[in-house]
Amino acid sequence: MRLERSVIPFLILGTLLVTAGCAHAPRGGYPGWSQTGTASWYGEEFHGKPTASGETYNMYGISAAHNTLPLGTRCRVTNLDNGNTCVLTINDRGPFVGARILDLSYGAARRLGMVETGLARVRIDALDARAVYLAAYTLQFGAYREKPNALAMAQRLKALNYDASVEPGMAEGSLYYRVRLGRFSSFEQAKNVASGFGQAGYPCIVTAL
Repeated sequence: MRLERSVIPFLILGTLLVTAGCAHAPRGGYPGWSQTGTASWYGEEFHGKPTASGETYNMYGISAAHNTLPLGTRCRVTNLDNGNTCVLTINDRGPFVGARILDLSYGAARRLGMVETGLARVRIDALDARAVYLAAYTLQFGAYREKPNALAMAQRLKALNYDASVEPGMAEGSLYYRVRLGRFSSFEQAKNVASGFGQAGYPCIVTAL
């Protein structure tokens, strides 16, 4: 399926030209950032392997993987099913399954009382909202274990005159080749462009740089 240029008009071109300038804080400072959705946890298979931050994953530690929060962000996570809470640091990228928003370490999952259930509905509250509002974002058209598959996806985008890149990176203990496009100074800006690509048959996610 070839992408019709009329489906994603000049909005994308203009937005992709937004580069590394600082995002502006909302008037009145940096209000709290929160997100609600489904969390999972990952454990022994990844223990001792590198995370996206470069740290070694410790399944007994208190940490989590998230796709858009800046690495190093401190968060309070609340299990909405039982009221348990814990404070943790985002040190990895993921989850890559469905619509899940957070992948917890085994230690964090124990504190939240969700080891047995595997999944729980949670609320994430960023404790450093300033870091969130100053983050930069990009569109990711897949994270591939095999580099040729990533190169093929990038070539499809380049054939449409979009300058996609293939970038290696660690996430949840594995090396992935990520196909990325553009730089955005706000999450909403990136989300709007991602929606246009999705409607045209090129699904992608927003992720933090």
